[in-house]
Amino acid sequence: MSRRLMALGMRLAGSAAAACLLASCAAPRGSLTAVADAKAGCESMRGQEVAPARIVWPGQTSGVATVDSATFVAASPLAVAERAPTPAAAITPAMPAHCRLVGRIAPVDPKADPITFQVNLPLQWNGRSVQFGGGGFNGVLITGLALVPGARYDAPAPLAQGYVTVGTDSGHQNKPGVSPMAFALNDEMLLNFAYQAYAKVRNVSVELMKRAYGSEPEYLYFVGSSEGGREGLTMAQRYPAAFNGIFSRVPVVHWTGLMFSFVRNGAASSGDAWLGPAQVKLVHDAVLAACDAADGLADRVVSNTEACRRTFDIASLMCANGSAGANCLSAAQVRAVQTLRSPYRFPFALANGLVEYPGWGIGGEDTAASAPTGGWRAWWTGNAAPAMPPVPANGTQWIYGTGALQHFYARDPKADPRQITPESVASRVQAISAVMDSTSPDLGGFHARGHKLIILEHLSDYAQSPYAGLQYGEAVKRHMGAGRANEFMRVYSAPGVDHVGTGAPALVDMLGALATWVERQEAPINQVLADQNARPPFALLRTRPLCEWPKWTRYKGAGDPNSAASFECANP
Repeated sequence: MSRRLMALGMRLAGSAAAACLLASCAAPRGSLTAVADAKAGCESMRGQEVAPARIVWPGQTSGVATVDSATFVAASPLAVAERAPTPAAAITPAMPAHCRLVGRIAPVDPKADPITFQVNLPLQWNGRSVQFGGGGFNGVLITGLALVPGARYDAPAPLAQGYVTVGTDSGHQNKPGVSPMAFALNDEMLLNFAYQAYAKVRNVSVELMKRAYGSEPEYLYFVGSSEGGREGLTMAQRYPAAFNGIFSRVPVVHWTGLMFSFVRNGAASSGDAWLGPAQVKLVHDAVLAACDAADGLADRVVSNTEACRRTFDIASLMCANGSAGANCLSAAQVRAVQTLRSPYRFPFALANGLVEYPGWGIGGEDTAASAPTGGWRAWWTGNAAPAMPPVPANGTQWIYGTGALQHFYARDPKADPRQITPESVASRVQAISAVMDSTSPDLGGFHARGHKLIILEHLSDYAQSPYAGLQYGEAVKRHMGAGRANEFMRVYSAPGVDHVGTGAPALVDMLGALATWVERQEAPINQVLADQNARPPFALLRTRPLCEWPKWTRYKGAGDPNSAASFECANP
């Protein structure tokens, strides 16, 4: 089938006849033919190629992109798994009938993996696309079929709203028995992970949309969390023309500082300095006792984190004799906590002049007691003291940091990460910082095009310091001026919320807010965070206002403690 007929088939399937079919209502004569045309048109996309000239941005090289499979997928209902790593991961949203394209961009280096991508084409297209970012060290294909990071559990997925959705593995696939960081030993795969893959896949997806629908998307959006949040900031900084709107949740913005901090934090909590579950709970309870009610409501969420950081002293929990006890910490354990909350300082400047990575915040230390993906036990302390080589019971900080120092910086998988210092690999640190750290405050090109950026940090995040993203927002304001920055950027903070969005109200429709800002020039106002039961019918448990940093959520002193209307965003 020709491209013209492909476009015709997709448009026919998006007609009222096909919409009626998908809604299971009485379909007029000919609607089956329309869907059949769409199916045939979809399948005709298999084997199509996109030439390197249509893929690359200035300074890039690329092989050809090929669509390996083109599958017409029938509509499917909402499904919720019994077990999943996070509440959101358990939810498979309802999907409309669509055309699923999976393909690869061939590498230039024959030793490098291809960049795998997935593009989902809805039958009823709204003229927009959403590209999803990855997570961790990537290495798995992001399908683009999930909810937007932080979306309410009962929200329609972007594909169901009519968006084309896009995802990629960033140019490498995890392999059994091989470190997930091993790809960094290959220069092309490292650059793809750092920034090139996302921009290349963006261009491939636009070309495929042109062939499927006969036109380019009117608006392109990027949404990502954690590593995906870094990818979003990277797109705004390196490719300001690529996306009209970007939502960056809990971004690992200062990547080099984070990896060295991970190893420092793990080393500080080794041996007798390790805090077991009982000590983690002790700290968590002490923080709540000191700071929870200070925001006007005892709800097990520390909302005024900055006041708590100033007033709560971890040394107050030290045992009288300096050794560990059932209800107190040893001197070594106190020092470990102080290390976690202290900046990591480099002996030389990294990209964009940064010389330190901020320490971590306060609150949510024992979130893992109710959510295995949060708190100190998930990310810092684990369920066993740091070991070398790392074991699965170690905290994720230690596992990620040691692997990163070995593969990205020392480029020696057998190196002892405890002996790798910035000074010992200085040239490599600066080279990696230049490609991995998304810290440039110059977003002038992004702003000049009328594009919009929303950053959201979770203040009880122990996977990365929320202050890295918050400081980045401040750096943009200093560089561009606060008034100019306010024209295109919002920086929000959510107290009590961990990296993946548990512990306190954290759900919000950021794609909707972003699209409204981009397309109608209506800036986000009065955004509300929600806490929902992660099982149908997804009962609403409580809401809180979403405050722009550095404002914090204060209870007004009266009203329903589970309603956002009873709170206000207070100045620090």
